[in-house]
Amino acid sequence: MNGKNAKVVTAMWKNKMAVVDIETTGNAPKKGDRIMQIAIVIIEENKITDQFSSFVNPEQPIPPFIVELTGITPHQVNNAPLFGEIAPEIYKRLEGAVFVAHNVQFDLPFLQAEMEMAGYDKWQGSLIDTVELARFLLPTTDSFKLSDLTAQFNLSHDRPHQADSDALATSFLLLKFFSKLNQLPLVTLEKMEELSLHLKSNIAELCKSIISDKRKDIKALPADIEVVRGIALKKAPDQTEEEISPFNSDKIEVILKQAVPHYEKRESQLLMTAEVEKAFDNNTYLAVEAGTGVGKTMAYLLPAVKQAAQGNRVVITTQTVQLQEQIIRNEAMLLQKALNQKIEFALLKGRSHYLHLLKFEQALAEEEPQYDVVLTKMQLLTWLTETENGDVDELNLTSGGRLFWNRIRHSGWFLGKEKDPWKEKDFYLRALEKAKRSPIVITNHSMLVNDIQRKTPLMPPFSSLVIDEAHHFEDTCRRQWGKQLDYINLKYTIGQIGNDSQDLLAGRLNKIIHSEPGGKQPQELSDELIQELSHEADLSFGQLGSLLKSSVALRKGQQKYSLSLTPEMKESSHWKKIQYAFERLLSCMKQINQRLQYNLDLVKKESDKLTDSKKAITEETYSFLTEWSEWIQAIRVFFLKKDNSAVMWLDGDLRSLPGSLSLTSRSIHIQEEIKEHFFTKEKAVVLTSATLTIDHSFEYFLKGLGINEQQTSCKIYASPFDYKSSVRLMVPKELPEIKKVSQQEYVEMVTDHLIAMGQATKGRMLVLFTSHEMLRQTYELMKDSGLMEDFVLMAQGITGGSRTKLTKNFQRFDKAILFGTSSFWEGIDIPGEDLSCLVMVRLPFSPPDEPLTKALWNEAERQGKNPFAEISLPKAILRFRQGFGRLIRHENDRGLIVIFDRRLITASYGRYFLSSIPSVPVEERDLESIVQEIEHWL
Repeated sequence: MNGKNAKVVTAMWKNKMAVVDIETTGNAPKKGDRIMQIAIVIIEENKITDQFSSFVNPEQPIPPFIVELTGITPHQVNNAPLFGEIAPEIYKRLEGAVFVAHNVQFDLPFLQAEMEMAGYDKWQGSLIDTVELARFLLPTTDSFKLSDLTAQFNLSHDRPHQADSDALATSFLLLKFFSKLNQLPLVTLEKMEELSLHLKSNIAELCKSIISDKRKDIKALPADIEVVRGIALKKAPDQTEEEISPFNSDKIEVILKQAVPHYEKRESQLLMTAEVEKAFDNNTYLAVEAGTGVGKTMAYLLPAVKQAAQGNRVVITTQTVQLQEQIIRNEAMLLQKALNQKIEFALLKGRSHYLHLLKFEQALAEEEPQYDVVLTKMQLLTWLTETENGDVDELNLTSGGRLFWNRIRHSGWFLGKEKDPWKEKDFYLRALEKAKRSPIVITNHSMLVNDIQRKTPLMPPFSSLVIDEAHHFEDTCRRQWGKQLDYINLKYTIGQIGNDSQDLLAGRLNKIIHSEPGGKQPQELSDELIQELSHEADLSFGQLGSLLKSSVALRKGQQKYSLSLTPEMKESSHWKKIQYAFERLLSCMKQINQRLQYNLDLVKKESDKLTDSKKAITEETYSFLTEWSEWIQAIRVFFLKKDNSAVMWLDGDLRSLPGSLSLTSRSIHIQEEIKEHFFTKEKAVVLTSATLTIDHSFEYFLKGLGINEQQTSCKIYASPFDYKSSVRLMVPKELPEIKKVSQQEYVEMVTDHLIAMGQATKGRMLVLFTSHEMLRQTYELMKDSGLMEDFVLMAQGITGGSRTKLTKNFQRFDKAILFGTSSFWEGIDIPGEDLSCLVMVRLPFSPPDEPLTKALWNEAERQGKNPFAEISLPKAILRFRQGFGRLIRHENDRGLIVIFDRRLITASYGRYFLSSIPSVPVEERDLESIVQEIEHWL
């Protein structure tokens, strides 16, 4: 059935709606999976008028995973009616209705198959998908799962994954969406109606019916909305500057009491606050390790506000967006409330984070039926009525939406901001202005590190700097000051150019030149030149692919490899061929650059006569050329410049060459550069994190930043949590030393232990790996064992979804086990009983053949140092501490940590790992004893 061809219903949003939800034995009706529960809620005139639900005998077993997910047991369905017996009831309710479901493409095919088997014709009619509605009406929500959306709106949803509860929840959600559509400005709805013709469900009909009703009774715009150039926007907030009242240090505890809900006095927090104050007042360097629960954010924010009251600006930088948002939404709000005054906190990011309104206006006028582009345009239309910042981090975009964002993001101005008709509303300018006004600016490491190298920095002058999550700072500098070159993104960028006759960048620019009087002739970008460019990209990356294939030592089951591009390799005949291929590619790219730049300059000469849509095309071409210049620079770094102070490597997956290839360059020595940029000026710098020290020493951390303990005041404030009574740390006796058995044998023994322990903990277990290959093998063995059918197994890079999404799903299921690598060792927060057991499969040493590690090892050896003690051990200890910190997030949490790597107790360096975490006894036990202890203790 295709609802797109159904006849138009007038006032569709008031028509009869049949909201359907089903539970099934699997996800493929074509493979014989059946419905085991169905519910239908009827809505008429925006009121629920009827409800129907029934279990259905599926005439087949229900898989254990489905029982765990839905709570529906074989006992409940065995005596239930067959679908054919309730089909007349279902048919009667669907007749003449709009079919609504939360993911129509799942529910409808099942229903069609069952109705057909029961002897009914396929259902015909209009469709509304509430997932599709949620995607564009809730552009900033981080999940479109039904249970997450109902929680967001505080809607009743007592039994998620049961059809009657889900259908009712979807009905409530649908009514919320009707309300939101009715509240949108008419101009927004009209644009949405045009765009929604390309969606999968009949949302265009819905928009049309609401528009028709709104036109009969046109109301004034809400006070906080304005329409500019046909697009509805949220008005910028008033910019009133207020003096911050100064306060004395002896008031700090009083302010904390007022600011922090359920405040408990923590001596460590007050001591840290005093130290930060002293550093700010004396322009000194301070490194503070503050354990979980100390309250470090408030401990540096209060002195920052005190500085602001004295007219001094403080910049606070974090690694993650989550922490930036937490500071703005939580701590900053609490402080303002406690001090009873408005304090301007500005959040400043790199310009590519902000929407360029002129480019968006132009893109909106273009006919583009591609689904992700249409959906993203609709998301942005809703978002513009809500956002004050225009920052992409607020949005939940699809991968296709991200590509579209790259076209409309900010990259400055080619024609000058004065020529931009959106200048007064520009989000990037607004962010810069706010930063200039604000005494406290919050940013991220990447922005700060890039900005510090600009001739004219965007960051306003400041007197003090707080670097939170400071253990990432050295790596961020190394990454931001390095280079990257990959095949997929280069090919995508080439695809944007097009030739002179295509409706892409080159063709659009050409058209502008020909449309202007004066007979100027643009330089030609022929089809042959574009084809040659694409061909040279394929050839050069193809050569890199064959280098990777011929150079790596293949390992069974491994597909992804890294290859160090050493000075010796760069002298080989194979490399010379690659170099020659990239020189030809570079020559083509420079021709494109020169011709587009020439054409762009021609347009600039006529800039006073350009229409706004022509200005938008010009700005988009300028953005493209800025990016194109970076590609040219990257190719020069990798293939033309000789730089032995950088380490370069090639990554690729042998299953998808050249598509998976990427080149990376990183400086080995960046300490002097970091020191020069951040530690030579008359400014206070506070460095803080929960994990900075190794065996209570800051030496390794500070050395990475080019400074030392003589220049820096160093303080450690331990976590106030009682780890001795809340944590048990165990090492299994039976597991062999890793290097004494093959990886296959080791993985099999790890799997046996995880199955036994997982059954004892009833899930609620996070398993941390150092290798994705070992994670995959363990996950597959556990899944295939047949012993974990009652459990939900989730694995990073296998079961799909971001770290945030996997973490949320893990918390949703009772019997869940989560497998993670690198990024899961830190930054995930699973408090309470959702996480009861943390397993580290190996101590987190970086593989010795990892290119950057290898280069740092070689450098240490050249200096006559022990590379293991200098490079590998400190990094592993810090990562171990971060992993350990995943288990106890709040005061009342308790749980077990099981380390499968016996080197913790057998190797001489094991004591360094143990001395870097809170004092917890290490228990060496056999598996049976561990399982018994889990059952007893948890």
